[in-house]
Amino acid sequence: MRPYALPRAARSRCSRRSQEGEPHSMSSDQQYPYGNGYPYQDPNVAQTWEGQTWDTQYQPAVQPAQQPAPPVAAADTAHLPAQGASGAYPLPPEVPYDTPTTHLRAVTPDPAPAAPAPAPAQPGYGAPTTSGHVRLTDAQRARAEGRSPIIEPGMQPAVLTAALGGLLAAGAALGPYGLLVPLVLLQAVTAAGWFRLNGMWPARQGIALAFAGGLTADVALLAAGREHAPAAILGTLGVWVLLVLVLQLRSHAGSDERQYGLMATVASSALAVLAAGHLAAVPDAVVVGGLAVAVTVVARALPLPGAVTLVVALLAAAGAGVAAGGMTGMGARGALLGLGAGVCALVGHRVASYDYPSRFVHMTAGVALPLAVAAPAVYVLGRALA
Repeated sequence: MRPYALPRAARSRCSRRSQEGEPHSMSSDQQYPYGNGYPYQDPNVAQTWEGQTWDTQYQPAVQPAQQPAPPVAAADTAHLPAQGASGAYPLPPEVPYDTPTTHLRAVTPDPAPAAPAPAPAQPGYGAPTTSGHVRLTDAQRARAEGRSPIIEPGMQPAVLTAALGGLLAAGAALGPYGLLVPLVLLQAVTAAGWFRLNGMWPARQGIALAFAGGLTADVALLAAGREHAPAAILGTLGVWVLLVLVLQLRSHAGSDERQYGLMATVASSALAVLAAGHLAAVPDAVVVGGLAVAVTVVARALPLPGAVTLVVALLAAAGAGVAAGGMTGMGARGALLGLGAGVCALVGHRVASYDYPSRFVHMTAGVALPLAVAAPAVYVLGRALA
């Protein structure tokens, strides 16, 4: 008896149905009599897949890649017979060509455009370079050529200085409060001009600090009176220098920048405070000094040789002092006061002309410095000659 045979009743039913031509089916219990829904498999037999698979029997024939034919010389293919059966086509007929010649026609190149004529050299800065050469400034070029690097302010700043000196003289004639208005204007222009002369712009904090020092000196003079003018001016100057020093120490800038800022702010504050000497001086001395400075600066700006204008300016200062002394009661003593004020004005004029300054420097420092520098001389000589 076979170990996997079906029972007799099941075989009889299957045979009957097969005889009748009916399809027969078996239950899962009949198909898989060993339970679990799976047929019995021998563990020693490899499992195979009996479903539909791809047909691996057919392998398409792979044609080998054709190697390119080696190049054939033109002489070998010049006379080839036509091939009809193989599908090839005959070569096209040869095209006649000209015989090469050894004589070439000379080609004349196009004429090069004429180079533009160089522009005439004009004064000014040279073209910027990237090869490491430093471009010379006008002052350095003037020194190299043996010329003076000094440019004086000119006639326009001189006229403005003369107008401001006239306002000081007129304000002194009116009284201390009449003198205060042009004096405040002078102190503001002095503070701004000194910073611009030193190449520091806008420097709003330094200018405001120096101008505030001048205003403080004015208030101190009005409060203390002319009798205590030296104490008021020197006290204000000392306090302001200390304040500037503290502010510069609190700055976060570099050491060099702080040093430059400290020196510029101290100098500007000192000039603004010393300009208050016009308010501390005798009114007649302010009149003589203001007119003398105005005439001196205008004479210095005349288109004459340098030494000639210097002599003319000093003579004009003395003459203006005599004339103003006659109007104020100082008489001939006004000539000495005018001469002293004129010398100080020339010093301030020279400082404003230093090292090719810009026009803005001329219109600020060139206007204010002659009058500001002359203020101590007006105060001292006025007290001595009164």
